[in-house]
Order: sequence, then structure tokens, then C-alpha cells
Amino acid sequence: MNRRLFLALSAALLPLPAFAQGAAPASAVRPFTQASFDAARAAGPVIVHVHAEWCPTCRRQEPIVNSLSADPAFRNVRVFRANFDRETAFRNANRIPGQSTLLVFKGGAEVGRATGVVDAAQIRELLSRAL
Repeated sequence: MNRRLFLALSAALLPLPAFAQGAAPASAVRPFTQASFDAARAAGPVIVHVHAEWCPTCRRQEPIVNSLSADPAFRNVRVFRANFDRETAFRNANRIPGQSTLLVFKGGAEVGRATGVVDAAQIRELLSRAL
């Protein structure tokens, strides 16, 4: 590759935001681990989407939660997706009755929850409690 082409391509890539270069933005939906959840909850607001792959309600919630997590208003909120079938200790500790549950934490404490909600406006209102 000639030097001019290399420089042009390098310059074109520089203005990309950090998340486009491989680093996740602060508000990207992350897979749940107890350690990462505990650290995030101690540091600031957190949202947990308790999700099951086989759940049709969860599949309807997922694009809404993903969209809201990318919204600049939620840039300082950590969003996790917890697997309903595998995170039994988390479910038991938080008395989660079923999949498709959204939990909102602020100041280390739970400030909101909903199960089975698929309306985008209601989900936004619930998640806004983290702000």
C-alpha cells in the first residue's frame, strides 16, 4: 500500500467514536456477572433486564432496552442483561418472579421494577428512575 493511501485511510478512521473502534460505550447493554453488577451498582445507576432467549415478551423488550441504552440521556447508566435460566442466585436474592423483569438501581438501592412491560413509553419512564 502506498504511503498516501495509508495516510488517507488512517485519517478517515481517526474521527470515529471510541465504540466504533471496539470499546463499548458506557451505556451499552452488557452481559450480567455478579461481580460487574456489584461494581457498577456501587459506582452509579444500573438497569438489569432479566431475559430468557425463549421468552417472547423478552424479545419484544430487548430492542427497546437496547435503544434506550444508546440514548445520550442514559450515558451514565450501566445496563446489564441477566440470563433468567442461569442467574438463579441473582433471581433469588432480588425476588424476581419471572423473566422479562426490568430492575432499576440508583444509589445502590432498587428504585423500580416491572415485569412483562412491552410499551416503549412505560419502559422509558421506568428506566428514567435511574437518572
